[in-house]
Amino acid sequence: MASAPPASPAEPRVVLRTRPVLAAFLATRPAFLGVTLCACLVGLATAHGSGVIVDSTRAALTIAFALFAHAGINVLNDYYDARSGADAANTERVFPFTGGSRFIQNGVLSEAETARLGWGLLLPVVPAGLWLAAQSGIGLVALGVAGLFLGWAYTAPPLALVSRGLGEIAVAAGWLIVVAGSDFVQRGAWSFLPVAAGLSYALLVAAILFFNEFPDHRGDAAAGKRTLVVRFGPDGAKWSCVGLVVGAYAWLMLMVGRELLPHAAAAAAFSLILSFRALRHLLAHAAEPAALAPALKLTIAAAHLHGLILAATLAFARWPGGGA
Repeated sequence: MASAPPASPAEPRVVLRTRPVLAAFLATRPAFLGVTLCACLVGLATAHGSGVIVDSTRAALTIAFALFAHAGINVLNDYYDARSGADAANTERVFPFTGGSRFIQNGVLSEAETARLGWGLLLPVVPAGLWLAAQSGIGLVALGVAGLFLGWAYTAPPLALVSRGLGEIAVAAGWLIVVAGSDFVQRGAWSFLPVAAGLSYALLVAAILFFNEFPDHRGDAAAGKRTLVVRFGPDGAKWSCVGLVVGAYAWLMLMVGRELLPHAAAAAAFSLILSFRALRHLLAHAAEPAALAPALKLTIAAAHLHGLILAATLAFARWPGGGA
């Protein structure tokens, strides 16, 4: 196997050990936490738009501790990828999008320090979730447990869902749980509406993962991490990626067409412009890791734009049947 390329200037340096608070913050990969913020906003907007009075304290706690959970899961994923050798074997990473945070590989944090940080970030999520469940309903506990389980099982053995080709399903389910949980905290009951509203966004978040697997596929294969791109090869997997993205927009239009969502929510399909550009780039360069950075950026931008437009239209548009 080729030796790993030298760290890019953007990668974390060992000098960060002298600034432990900053190092801990950056190890959470904060630039990627926006997908959880958008998921929370979609869930809160679904509740508000369908006539539920939103409690601002519970909304703020929902967002804060969803971000803590995502941060902790990011750190633990780095830990388990280091243990498996997947990140060390990654010679074609496109930093900061793929190949992990590089905190362990570049000597900023040890594996043990990374594990302690990840579990430490998850620790306050449990009492916060129980308090929110006491305010809204015991069903929230089931959502919280399912979300944390999927986050842990994504890379952790023995399940290691991403290594079994189930990473995209786990990510879509996890972010759909964030949407549903944010709605449940306000509504206090189960509803299909957050599924109707949130699945298109959750699938676009899963597409971020799918795109990121392309430049990582050789390192993943060397470490036994059998993602969909490893299983199908870049030229086969790229068409599955197209299907995932098309499915996201098809779901949105189906829900609007069946009048489960406001007609204005169709405006979230505006992000298709970015998704289409990303897919076009992927189809042309699926087997060329160094050329994929534009596609990775566009996929992240598409998911965020979709989530923000969706949240705004769900919150403020007129819903079918006389909602807000």
